[in-house]
Amino acid sequence: MDEAKKVAVQMTAEEKAQYEAFRKAQERKSAEEKKKQERDVYRQLVSEAVDDVFPVLQEESKELAGLKRNTYDRFRKALELKRQIFDVKTEQRSHTFMNADGTRRITLGNHVTDGYDNTVEEGIAIVKEFLNSLAKDDESKALINTILRLMSRDMKGNLKASRVIQLRRTAEDLGNERLLEGVRIIEESYRPELSKQYIRAEYKNEDNAWVTVPLGMTES
Repeated sequence: MDEAKKVAVQMTAEEKAQYEAFRKAQERKSAEEKKKQERDVYRQLVSEAVDDVFPVLQEESKELAGLKRNTYDRFRKALELKRQIFDVKTEQRSHTFMNADGTRRITLGNHVTDGYDNTVEEGIAIVKEFLNSLAKDDESKALINTILRLMSRDMKGNLKASRVIQLRRTAEDLGNERLLEGVRIIEESYRPELSKQYIRAEYKNEDNAWVTVPLGMTES
C-alpha cells in the first residue's frame, strides 16, 4: 500500500487567511450538525419514554380511581350509621376509622380551600381605617406590621383562615370596637370550599408509631 504523501502548498497570507476561515466554518458546521443529531436523539428518547410509560400511568390512574370509589362505598354505610347513632349535625370534613386492635386506620376527607364573599373587602377596609388612625410611633408601627401580616393574601387572593383567627385575638386584646367590627365582617364573609377528596391509610410499626401508606404518585 502506498503511503500517503504530504504535499506542500504555497499560499499567500490572504489565501491562508481564507483557508483558515473556510476550515473553521466547516468545523463549526460539523459541530452544529453533531449537536443537532444529539438533540434529535434526545427528543426521540424522550418521545419513546413518554409513549411507553404514559399508558401504564393511565391504567394505574384508573385503578387508583376505582380503589378510591370502592373505599368510599365501603365506608358509606359506616358514615350513615355514625350520623344516626350520634344524631348530630357537624361540619366535620374528615372521618377516621380504626381496626379493633388499633394498629390500622383509614381517614376519608376533603381538602378545604379558604374563600370569602365580596363583603370581605369592607371588613379589610375597616381594619385598614383603624390602622391609619394609629399614632406613628415605633410601638404602633410594630402593631401595624403585625396586623398587615395577618391580612396577607395567598396566591388566589384570599386571606388565610388561621391568620384571621389570630387577627380576632389581636382585635380582642386591643378592645377597639371599630377594629372588632371589621374582623367580624371578615369572619362572616368566610366561604370555605371543599376541594378534592383524599384517603389516608396508616399503620403502627414496631416502634408503635404511625406510618403512612403512600397512595399517590407524589408520595414515596
